[in-house]
Parts: sequence; structure tokens; C-alpha cells
Amino acid sequence: MKRIRFLLWAVLFVFASCKKSDDNIVPENMGEQVEQSPESSKSLADYPAQNFMWQTMNVYYFWQDDVPDLADTKIDDLEAYVEFLSSEANPGDFFYNICNNHEAIVGEDAAIDRFSVAVENYKDLVNSLQGVSRSNGLEFQLYLFQGSNDIYGVVTYVALDSDASTKDIKRGDIFVGVNGQNLNLNNYLDLLFGSEDTYTLNMADLVDNTITDNGQEVTLTKIENFAENPILVSTVIEQASNKIGYIMYNSFLAAYDEQLNNVFGDFKSQGVNELVLDLRYNGGGRVTSAIQIASSIYGARTDEVFIRPRFNSKLQPGNGQPDNFTATTLEGTAINELNLSRVFIITTGGTASASELVINGLEPYVDVVQIGTTTVGKNEFSNTFVDDPENGNFYDPNREEFINPDNQWGIQPLLGRNENADGFSDYTAGLSPDFELQEDIANLGTLGNPSEPLLALALSRISGESAKISLQPAFTAEVFSNSIWFKPTNNKALMDGLLEPFN
Repeated sequence: MKRIRFLLWAVLFVFASCKKSDDNIVPENMGEQVEQSPESSKSLADYPAQNFMWQTMNVYYFWQDDVPDLADTKIDDLEAYVEFLSSEANPGDFFYNICNNHEAIVGEDAAIDRFSVAVENYKDLVNSLQGVSRSNGLEFQLYLFQGSNDIYGVVTYVALDSDASTKDIKRGDIFVGVNGQNLNLNNYLDLLFGSEDTYTLNMADLVDNTITDNGQEVTLTKIENFAENPILVSTVIEQASNKIGYIMYNSFLAAYDEQLNNVFGDFKSQGVNELVLDLRYNGGGRVTSAIQIASSIYGARTDEVFIRPRFNSKLQPGNGQPDNFTATTLEGTAINELNLSRVFIITTGGTASASELVINGLEPYVDVVQIGTTTVGKNEFSNTFVDDPENGNFYDPNREEFINPDNQWGIQPLLGRNENADGFSDYTAGLSPDFELQEDIANLGTLGNPSEPLLALALSRISGESAKISLQPAFTAEVFSNSIWFKPTNNKALMDGLLEPFN
């Protein structure tokens, strides 16, 4: 059988001209055309999505060495390669199959890759990574009734300026049904996360540790292209001689970096000397935003390492240059610095990725006091790719006209792991709190209010009066699912802005 050299993805990389600030990792010959075999009735053109996915994963995927189907020799025989591409008619299934024991294929217990994702329309992925999605602004956690397949939901927060913010619903409210149907394992996906823009929640009360339908209803409508501001609450709490800044930050979104910097400017002008950073529902986002917030906390120490990326064996040589703390935002505005020696960070099982990166990156320099419960344990980073070979398949908003019109898939594969200045990155089991406290379903409290239980615990540690308070929750349960988990931004540490193709 004729063996054809597949020039497009021969592993020849240009590292010598990489800029320290960019970590450029694009193959030198990406974008060259591939010779087509005349012996096969199938061609690469028949499988543009699968071909794009394989090419991208072969070069960038963190576990490329460990996946036989991503070996460089896979394309030595073009006819066999095309047969391989045709093995899955659905590109999404093809993508997850070539990942390294992806959760979607092998299940959570056997998964190595829990977080790589493929989306049929790259614009949906890009919009969601910018905090733009189809949403009614209601965030909630789902729980199973004990010994049952029935489900109840508890509102965690309502996004600012959303449809839900105009309705009679708030943090701590409980619901048990949608459109008159009780929620259960068989219907909750369709009822809460399906195609219908409008649904009606059937509300409930918690009395004497029993949840019962109260007959009240709340109707919500999802708004197309809703942009959620991740800065939900920011305030200054005065406690004896301390001025304590509190910020509830729900996603690392570059579009709000300037506003985030202004919050720290306000903290600085008010003389804040302690900080509580609330990341309990923050599933991640852009690494550049994580570097910014860490720099505002610790200081613009541009000569000190914040993170050091680790790539696969193809990319690591000549790459992996550290990213230090920064003195400016991406737009060039000077960072507002608090120069703190310690920070209190609130976490839960919804805290992931870029949130964990902030904790781990600050650990070598700052006394990080973690309050709440153990984090997700996502220590990998990713990047957005589309079918644009001349740009290394990196997504660039200024190059959308060059994306293959026959393939609109976008993928967000894991590219590597970030370690801190001490070389630590092993937290796949999550980062454990210094002071553990579960959220109390019976008393979630008001975010930013000193009496809210997790914030109250942080304030008690700051004041040194922790022995005088009792914060034992009255009603707790293990989270079964979460509205935030269904956002493509969840569990992401996006290296966009740090990994850039050659121009």
C-alpha cells in the first residue's frame, strides 16, 4: 500500500523565535496541502471535522504520547488514516474517543481526561468563554432526595441584570419541579437544560428538615447572548482595626478585567488590609485574569514566577517558559496592588481550574487560608482551536473568515499542566480547606453579609475569635449536579492570550 508523507502535521517546530510572553508553539509547516491517495473512494474532504480534530490533538494534546491513535505514524498510510477518520460519523464521538480515557467514554472513576470538550458550533464555545450564553441568570445546585431518584434544586445566586433578577426568586430558595412535573433523574436534563427558553419552577419550603411543594411558581426565560458579570458582590467590611475587602468572583473573564482592577483600586483607596476572595462557584476561565487577580493580591512582582506550564514531549523543549506576576492588565492599565501577606479564599466543590490556579500560584508567597470544602482538582490548562490551519488552528476572532466553512466545530483540549514556583501541580484530588465548612441548605445566607456562614468563618479567623462562634450547618447534602457545570466555561484554565501563533 502506498505510504504518503503527511506534510501538514510532520512534527517540525519553530521554537527559537518564541517570545517569552507568548509561548508560541505553532508548527512551522502547518497549512501545507496534503497529497491525496487515488486508491481510496473516501477522502480527507469527506471528514473535515475529524481530520481537524486529529491534527490538532496530535500536536497539542497533553497526553499525545500516551494515545496510540494520536501517534505520528497514524498518517503514514493515508488510506488507512482516512478509514480511521470515518470510524465515527459523529465528530464529537470521534473527539472523545481519541482523548486519553475521557470521562465521556470511560466514566468518572476511570477518567484521566475529565475536561477536554468539543462543540459543534465554535461560536457557541467562544461566546460562552466570554461569559455570553443563553441564560435566565439563575444558578443552582441539584440534590437527590434520600433513597429516591427525585431531585430538588437550591438557588445559589442570581446573576446581575438577568431575567431571574427581575423575578421573585433569590439565593436559598428551593424548587422541586418544572412545569408541574417533579424533577427526577430521567427528566431534569430536558426540563432545566433543554431547548425550551421559558420554564416555570415549582417552589418548595424546607421545614423541620423536610422539603415540600408550597404551591408557588416562578417563570423564567432564557435570554440569548446574555453576558454575565462575574463580579457579583464587592464590599468592605470593618472589623475592629481591620478593613476587610470581600469580592464574590464567579468566572475569570477578560472582558471584566478592567472592572476587576477597579474593585481592587477601591479596596486600596479604602485602606483594605485583609481580603476574602470568594471563589465558591467559580469554575475557571482565562489564565491572564488569574495572573491579574493574584498580582493585585500579592503585588506586581514581575520578576517572580506565578506559574510554569508543562506541555507534551513535542512542545516542552524550548517552551514552558514561566509566566510571572504582572504589573498591568491586558489592556495596559497599571495593576492596583494590595501587597498582602495573607488572603482568605472561600472554596467548594464548584471551585475549579483558574480558581485553583490562583490558590496554588499564590501559595509560595502568601499565606493562603482556604475556607469551605475541597475544590474540583483541575490542574490542566486548555486553548480554543478551530479549523484554521494557516493559524495553527488557534482561534483568532480576527480570522473567522479563514475558518473552514465546511467545518464549524470548535474544540477545547487540555494542553498541559501549570505548576507553581515551588514546582507543585499535583492536586487532581482537589485542594483541601484549612477550615472546613459545608454550605447549610437551611441557611445559605446573603453573599457579602458578615453573617453568611462561610464568610463568617473567614471573618472569625481574621479576628481571632473563632472559638466564640458556632457554625455547624443544620441541613447539608452532597451536590448531585449544578447549573454551572453545564457551561462550557466551567473547569477551564484558558491559555488564550498566552499561547499565540506566529504572525
